[in-house]
Amino acid sequence: MNVDIKTTIQEEDGKVIAFLEGRFDTVASSVVEKALAPLFECKDKEIILDCSGLTYIASAGLRLFLSVLKSAQGNGSQVFIRGINDHLRTVFAMTGFINIFKFI
Repeated sequence: MNVDIKTTIQEEDGKVIAFLEGRFDTVASSVVEKALAPLFECKDKEIILDCSGLTYIASAGLRLFLSVLKSAQGNGSQVFIRGINDHLRTVFAMTGFINIFKFI
């Protein structure tokens, strides 16, 4: 199983930032889900999903983003997505996710 994605979480100025780099395909989803597990514990935080290094996202990736959003809302946190390229923006628009998430 070849996973071509890197996920890093950092805290900056009270915000939790998850940096995603590479291809977020179906094979990578279980690896990314484990890496993003700390986001499900964030209470009253601003969570930023930084996609500036992301080249591709599959439906499994979108579902995981949605899970992070739902969990965050239940914990009083907010989720923002930043750094998506034109291809990812098209995917978010076609799926309606462009209306669900906040982009910075």
